[in-house]
Amino acid sequence: MEASKVKQLVLLGAVAVLVVALACVFFFNRHNQVALEGPRGEIAGDETHSAAWGEFYPAHWDSYQDNMANSANPSHFETKPYMQLIYAGTGFAAEFNEPRGHVYTIEDVNSIDPARRKAGASCFTCKSTQAPEMIREYGDQYYLMNFEQLQDEITEPIGCLDCHDPKTMKLRLTRPALIEALERQGRSVEKLTNQELRSLVCAQCHVTYYFEPDTKKITFPWDKGLTAEEILTYFDAKDFSEWIHPVAGTGLVKARHAEYETFMGSTHQSAGLACADCHMPYITVGNKKISSHVWQSPLNNIEQSCTVCHRNGTEWLRDRVRTIQTQVKESQDLAGAAVVAAINELKITRETPTVNKTKLEEAMALHREAQWYLDYVMVTNGYGFHNPTATLNNLSIAIDKAHKAVAKAREARQ
Repeated sequence: MEASKVKQLVLLGAVAVLVVALACVFFFNRHNQVALEGPRGEIAGDETHSAAWGEFYPAHWDSYQDNMANSANPSHFETKPYMQLIYAGTGFAAEFNEPRGHVYTIEDVNSIDPARRKAGASCFTCKSTQAPEMIREYGDQYYLMNFEQLQDEITEPIGCLDCHDPKTMKLRLTRPALIEALERQGRSVEKLTNQELRSLVCAQCHVTYYFEPDTKKITFPWDKGLTAEEILTYFDAKDFSEWIHPVAGTGLVKARHAEYETFMGSTHQSAGLACADCHMPYITVGNKKISSHVWQSPLNNIEQSCTVCHRNGTEWLRDRVRTIQTQVKESQDLAGAAVVAAINELKITRETPTVNKTKLEEAMALHREAQWYLDYVMVTNGYGFHNPTATLNNLSIAIDKAHKAVAKAREARQ
């Protein structure tokens, strides 16, 4: 065979091999390309059943279903026994369990101790995708209805419709209390950025709140600010007490899971992060990219949640978190013991016939502050990691005020 023909055959063979190789690379990359999971159809505008959304977003639905694994809800009293005396006079003293997966909200609220149902239908506000619909249907009367009136109607737990517009999938706010609180601050809901919404959709529920005395309407006490001090100032200005402690005689305010308020001003929030960055990191499922809908501790998926930014190694990160949370728990236990001591001292003073009433009232005011600052930390998830500086500061105030309450109560007996 002539040399020229050999060269032609070799060249053609090389080209063929190259074409085949390029085709293989093309089809391999196309098959393994990671893409955002998109809709497979149109979801009804008022679809409260998250399973229906799952037909269009199967990878997200599978992720959401993984919340079923978070099923344990032991009593807070096992690790914080001082809670029972601190909460005396409220339903929380009868039962107060650790939170578990969001998919269990309806099961948990229906099985809760009857002493915790005094808030009525409002108990469902942060438990179901159906709550906004109920609020629209019944208006302000919703907040005045008792628990049993809506118990059979509300069956769907927290889900897709709580945070997403079914037409566009964009994040949106659905709870009136948050929308109204933002408006009182002069913030337009329409101008919120997507990054702000990645925290604010959580803030629809992961916040402290109270029930207005006459209307029982859920209200966020943010008008003076979001810190523990500013919120207590808000209540003091209204001369508001949620209950009178049966042992200490003090008018008290109940804090609720203030995760959002605590997070604001923290190192992570100041750096531009949102709740979802750590609690709902992007993950890949097959060749689909989704935001994880397993709401859990970031330590459970530390590679996706933390090492995206932190380069210190997973063990260093775990040790750092453990150190912070251990410090907070130890300080919290000291504050709990101090507040219990204040309550017991106030009991003795109140039972003293010749008590100095002015000093007794001062001691009660100190107890009110001490219990508020402790409760603000005690009921907030994360054992201080959302904002270690603010958390330890609040506990220091609680300990100081409780000790001063003890001293003033004793002084009132002299």
